[in-house]
Amino acid sequence: MLSVFKKEFRAYFTSPIAYVLIGLFMLLSSMVFYINLASPTAEYNYLNLTYMSLFLILIIPVLTMKILADERKSGTEVLLTTSPTSLTKIVIGKYLAAFAVFMVMTVITFVYPILLKIYGNPDIPEIIGGYVGYILLGASFIAFGIFASSLTESQIVAAIVGIVGLLIMWLLQGIAPNLGGIWSDILNWFSLYSRTEDLFAGILSVKAIVYYLSFSAVFVFLAIRVIEKRRWSKG
Repeated sequence: MLSVFKKEFRAYFTSPIAYVLIGLFMLLSSMVFYINLASPTAEYNYLNLTYMSLFLILIIPVLTMKILADERKSGTEVLLTTSPTSLTKIVIGKYLAAFAVFMVMTVITFVYPILLKIYGNPDIPEIIGGYVGYILLGASFIAFGIFASSLTESQIVAAIVGIVGLLIMWLLQGIAPNLGGIWSDILNWFSLYSRTEDLFAGILSVKAIVYYLSFSAVFVFLAIRVIEKRRWSKG
């Protein structure tokens, strides 16, 4: 698994994709930070982290679009299923590589709270709680992006499925309450953003943390199952 992680992580930075995505993300998030400088620093989580989370809906699926789709298109997917390393470890290694790139992107944004601390008096514990929620949300986005990549051999289709799927799950927060009954409960489970409310307020909600970790585990597992199903269908 470690060798897969190193190979995939290195691949991101030997091609332009990581640099382009990190550069685009920093440009967008810096614009939001600059616009919101006049706002109270205590609102950093709700103003900046919310927009940064929204940008991830576009950034993450592009980051993950080739991670499994490219294996299928190039015909090397069969090597995944016959490798001495288990398929589970391979997919998890790929997931961790994408997550590591996301963390590089996230660590760079720490410059914003540092600037707030130098020139103001922000609520640091609240910002830390907000970043915990943001990182868990990003981890969930990556898991769904890898699942989308496992469904097709086209990187573009994988990116579109990832973006549309994440956007729908983002919007469920406003849709679910209008339905009621079991459908409301089902849609609420898939509502990713609603669970950041406590975390963005600086409250480390165990329920929210367990949800995001479970969501990530479920979609990584589904990606593995999709690949395994193709292997058995081909005999």
